[in-house]
Amino acid sequence: MRIAITGADGQLGQALCARLAPAHELIPLTQATFELDSPAAVAQIVATNAECVIHPAAYTNVDGCAREPELAYRINGLGTKYVALACQQLDAKLLYISTNEVFAGKTSKAYTEYDQTGPINPYGWSKWVGEQIIRELLHKFYIVRLAWLFGGERNFVRTVLRLAKEQPGKGLQMVNDEIGNPTYTSDVSNALAQLIEKPFYGTYHLVNEGFCSRYAFAKEILRQAGFENTPIKPISLADYKRDSTPPPYSPLANIAGAALGLQLRPWQEALAAYLKTLPED
Repeated sequence: MRIAITGADGQLGQALCARLAPAHELIPLTQATFELDSPAAVAQIVATNAECVIHPAAYTNVDGCAREPELAYRINGLGTKYVALACQQLDAKLLYISTNEVFAGKTSKAYTEYDQTGPINPYGWSKWVGEQIIRELLHKFYIVRLAWLFGGERNFVRTVLRLAKEQPGKGLQMVNDEIGNPTYTSDVSNALAQLIEKPFYGTYHLVNEGFCSRYAFAKEILRQAGFENTPIKPISLADYKRDSTPPPYSPLANIAGAALGLQLRPWQEALAAYLKTLPED
């Protein structure tokens, strides 16, 4: 299959390229070569003559989105419109990467694929706009919501390990009332590679099994990496000042994907696999 991948140099984009390259013809669209928030993106994607477009590119700095909501809208909303219009011209299928932050997080159970959305911050809202545009313009699409990705050069796992090494005596503080699904890019890429081969279009939640707080995630990172003696203190979202407001409880339930045999392993196992890929100091 001829596949164009936006954000091919990003955390998920790199994992997708590595997973799909052996079996498909890839056209990587990187940040340096592809301007997502420009109408010119339509012609650029059409020129690839892709049969499938995978679209993980986005303004993913959630605090940056809170400071620049119009930019988030232009990139994540209108930028997705340009990608969808290109797919419309090509009659290509589109796989759009969305987020758990399209939900309000004011519930006590994991969200299923067609639960009511209600983003509470500009990042989540801009990604929700992308979802609506795709449903408006296309009929061959997969909307795949992910959460708490790790697997590249910059992610929560590496941040926790860096802090543990840089300030061993000082200890860490992590939020204990923000709940989600830690998800490994390698596992997601495997699932997405299988999904695009299936004509089962629609909305999916593809996350590693299980959910936890940021505090519990950090504690497990420290334990598996051999830093279990590093002090770590739970704090509340109210105590952690930031520009964006994340949904406090937004674990995703994988029902639709599991019905097709697409089920990711528990996040603790995925974390162990990722830690093995990191260079030793």
